[in-house]
Amino acid sequence: MKKVFAREELCINCRLCEVYCKTAHSKSKDVVKAYKSENPEPVSRISVFGDKVASVAVNCRHCDDPACVKACITGAMTKDKKTGIVSVNEDKCIGCMTCLAVCPIGCIKQGNIAYKCDLCQGEEPACVKNCPNNALLWLEVGGAK
Repeated sequence: MKKVFAREELCINCRLCEVYCKTAHSKSKDVVKAYKSENPEPVSRISVFGDKVASVAVNCRHCDDPACVKACITGAMTKDKKTGIVSVNEDKCIGCMTCLAVCPIGCIKQGNIAYKCDLCQGEEPACVKNCPNNALLWLEVGGAK
């Protein structure tokens, strides 16, 4: 399974990973439309924490034994046994945020429903593709469990 890894020593806090993640999860797939005119507004699944001196992008780690999946009361959070991707079924999620409460990384975002990194469904994630300083890497880490 491939995962996104952050190299904080290269992160310049430009937040382009957030911009392109939000765009990748928009209806239009257009940066300007995603920010200016889409309703509901798309949500970035990655967050940059820090400042220009020290910062790092944080996203879902797609844990081997995800607490969010165990805690989800509707079954909206699932882990694909083949790919290892932990995802949210937006039709099942009721926005109770139990998943957010148990996530050890703190990477689940709150809205009407829970939002989290879906690794762009196994393609090279938009955050990695668009990081101008190569602070985000898309690396193989072993088999999915």
